[in-house]
Amino acid sequence: MSSTITDTNFEFPGQKSIYKGKVREVYKLENGVLVMVATDRLSAFDVVMPKGIPYKGQILNQIATKMMDATKGIVPNWLMATPDPNVAVGHACEPFKVEMVIRGYQSGHAAREYKLGKRVLCGVAMPDGMKENDKFPEPIITPATKAEMGDHDEDISKEDILKKGIVSKDDYEVLEKYTRALFERGTQIAAERGLILVDTKYEFGKTKDGQIVLIDEIHTPDSSRYFYADTYKELQDKGEPQKQLSKEFVRQWLIQNDFQGLEGQTLPVMTDEYIESVSERYIELYENITGETFVKADVSDIQNRIESNVLNYLKG
Repeated sequence: MSSTITDTNFEFPGQKSIYKGKVREVYKLENGVLVMVATDRLSAFDVVMPKGIPYKGQILNQIATKMMDATKGIVPNWLMATPDPNVAVGHACEPFKVEMVIRGYQSGHAAREYKLGKRVLCGVAMPDGMKENDKFPEPIITPATKAEMGDHDEDISKEDILKKGIVSKDDYEVLEKYTRALFERGTQIAAERGLILVDTKYEFGKTKDGQIVLIDEIHTPDSSRYFYADTYKELQDKGEPQKQLSKEFVRQWLIQNDFQGLEGQTLPVMTDEYIESVSERYIELYENITGETFVKADVSDIQNRIESNVLNYLKG
């Protein structure tokens, strides 16, 4: 039996469709319920790696669940239950076709663009004279279009989103308000754990009643970047790289091995040892972000475990 889950093909009662994203697989049921399975697939530079990372799906699902619970008082979300460590069940929503990316620091994609000489990102000005990982005067929202699996998410400005009618003006104002509120709460939670929430992305959808709610994941190491607060200033003053909690370490490994998802580039081979190290790093991320010890689920037969837990929940 495999200790990872990289693909599912369940048939749940009343199932209408299945959507396979880069990491999650979403089963839509006829009663307006979604069953979302977090797989162990690893995506970087919008490319899904050929091997799964043990416990990654469980880690992402459980962090997202905890964070949705911690923020439901300020922003409504889609979640109803988590019947399995890798599964979230919630209300079916019509997703907005943009990801709301918010950045408190000039890191990652923003830093790479800045180094190319760009001072405007998604229609938002970035001040001159910044060093990589410097804090922005105020967090900036830099949206991206939502890509299908195999395609790249693309930067887009608020102006273009409105001009192209991707999101209405009234709805977009709600998305902006919710994005800032979630980032503020996420920043507070991170600070309590000795971390800095550097940047993150949120996805939203509309329920059948027209309510805008948070969907997908929130404040996970796949959707967010964290720094350690206690060493931030010292490393920044020295001009040294920040110690981070995110999957940026995977991106950096790929870059060092001449891969950034560009045409003609070949994926480097991930050895079993490297995959094990990535799994351990994700467990470290979980424990730092949540402040709790990670408890490994039984992975002797993940497919049957998930199917059994979901069927039992649906019968209930």
